[in-house]
Amino acid sequence: MKTQVAKKEEVTRDWFLVDADNKVLGRIATEIAKVLRGKNKPVYTPSVDTGDFVVVVNAEKIALTGKKLSDKVYYHHSGYVGGIKSITAGKLLEKKPEDLLRIAVRGMLPKNKLGRHMLKKLKVYSGGEHPHKAQQPKVMEF
Repeated sequence: MKTQVAKKEEVTRDWFLVDADNKVLGRIATEIAKVLRGKNKPVYTPSVDTGDFVVVVNAEKIALTGKKLSDKVYYHHSGYVGGIKSITAGKLLEKKPEDLLRIAVRGMLPKNKLGRHMLKKLKVYSGGEHPHKAQQPKVMEF
C-alpha cells in the first residue's frame, strides 16, 4: 500500500455557504479554517492547497462571548515610529465586521505563501446577500 500525495491539478474544489448569524467567532473560524485547508477531505496533503471555497454571510451578526467586545484589542503598525494603532473587537464589529472573521481565520492558517493562498478562498460579506450564486454553494451547518 502506498501513500497518495495530492497534486494541485487533481484537486476538485467545492463551494460552501456559511451563515454566521448568532455563531460564536472562534467556533465558526475553526470550522472555516479546516475547510480552507482541506482537512475535511481524504486527499489532504499538508504541502498542497486541497481546500474548498467558503462564502460567509451575516458577518455583522457574529457573536463574541464574555467581555471580548470591550476587552479584546487588535493591533497593527503603520511602519513609522510611534505608529501603533489599536481597535477593540466591538468597534471592529461595527466598522468592518468582515475583517473580524478574516483575522480570526488567518490566525488558524499556515504562516507562509500557502496560507495566504488559502485565505484568498474565503469570501466574507456583512449582509445576507453574496454574488456567488452561480457557483451554487452548498450550505454548511455546524
